[in-house]
Amino acid sequence: MCGRFVITSPPEAIRRLFGYEDQPNFPPRYNIAPTQPIPAVIIENDVRRFALLRWGLIPAWVKDPRQFTLLINARAETVLEKPAFKNAMKRRRCLVPADGYYEWQALPSRKRPLFVHPADGQLAAFAALAETWTGPNGEEVDTVAIVTVAASADLAPLHHRMPALIAPDHFSQWLDCRAVSDREAMQMLVPPPEGTFSWYEVSSAVNATANDDAQLVEAVSAEGVAAEGAAREAAKTTKKSSSRSRVTKTTANNDQGSLF
Repeated sequence: MCGRFVITSPPEAIRRLFGYEDQPNFPPRYNIAPTQPIPAVIIENDVRRFALLRWGLIPAWVKDPRQFTLLINARAETVLEKPAFKNAMKRRRCLVPADGYYEWQALPSRKRPLFVHPADGQLAAFAALAETWTGPNGEEVDTVAIVTVAASADLAPLHHRMPALIAPDHFSQWLDCRAVSDREAMQMLVPPPEGTFSWYEVSSAVNATANDDAQLVEAVSAEGVAAEGAAREAAKTTKKSSSRSRVTKTTANNDQGSLF
């Protein structure tokens, strides 16, 4: 799946690759999370445009978003049938630029955070679907979901899903919903060849969405992993000691109260 990703390329480099005329200026992001606004490339009046979309698609027919499941990903295998995605797949396909994403590999003792990035160091384009939700007072929220496919064989041990990639020479076909049907566009939603991505372990600091700095994408050494593990165990011990202390105080207070 794709639950966090990174955009660190300069805005001008992104503009050149995706071919839009807008000249937005935005800072690098090292820990983009759901519900946050994310850069996207859309088609508007037959022209490619830069847009900021809220990550977490809300279909137009939803009455109350607070009671609707957050849709950050759309499975490629079902986008033509799922009510939440089928209209967007026909009419509002878009692209999300990314320099990589995070994955958490399940281990017996913990979840191992990994930074997964294009092996050639180039910017990637995630296939995505956009939708505009209109509220009861006329307010509009532009939202987006990233499309996922089955992981390539080399990435499968990390997670069974991954973001769908659109190659630069297919940008026009993916974005042009008038000339290219949803079923034709489906042919682009396939796992990339093995070796497309590389990955390495990073600090567990990425777990907290409040953290957003360049240190998050730095590789962590075995010693660093051990130090983080020791810190977690120490925190657990401190928490248990604090809990026992509270129980003791409560018991003492209860005993004293029973004397009166």
